[in-house]
Amino acid sequence: MVEIRELKKSYGARTVLDLPRLTIAQGETVVFAGANGSGKTTLLRILAGLIRETSGKIEAPESRLYMPQQAYAFRGDLRKNILLGRGDKAEADRLLAQLGLSHLAEKKAKLLSGGELQRLSLCRVLARRCDLLLLDEPTSACDAEGAALALEAIEAYQAACGCTVLMSTHSPALAMHAGRLIVLNNGTIEADGAPEEILAHPETRWARTFTAGWQR
Repeated sequence: MVEIRELKKSYGARTVLDLPRLTIAQGETVVFAGANGSGKTTLLRILAGLIRETSGKIEAPESRLYMPQQAYAFRGDLRKNILLGRGDKAEADRLLAQLGLSHLAEKKAKLLSGGELQRLSLCRVLARRCDLLLLDEPTSACDAEGAALALEAIEAYQAACGCTVLMSTHSPALAMHAGRLIVLNNGTIEADGAPEEILAHPETRWARTFTAGWQR
């Protein structure tokens, strides 16, 4: 479970996140959507422990994994990138197959395309278990096929370990895939609920404008 109360993050006089209260149940999948600067990445980075909130209280599982939006690779081939000195080769190969990367297993990771590199980063995260999985734009560099593989892998991971999954996105397709969608604007919540419900009955004019054109 994630419990947020009176959470604020400011840089000088500018407040980039202002969440009076937000509760997310254990095992829930929540997607945060919003324009650039809406607070999505800031919230995930706070929950991951990478930056500190200005004020407020957060209760969240100790076991957390975070995948940043900017994918990266270490030296060596894809399999070595997943293992990183530990882990199981069979599990690494299973993840590569699941994410459609088996044919590249022995390729130098730094030679991958953007979408391939993002799927490799997801493999590296999913090779470990956690109670809270934080994914910042996990499909932003993927084509439609790669994005579908990534979502299937995330769903399988969650089913296996029962973790809570929080994702940020600009993608309407990913947003509509969520069990729960939270739309952020300037660090505040404009809408919170099932994607279909938000599209049918947006809570604010801004949420209506932001989701205009999304497919139900």
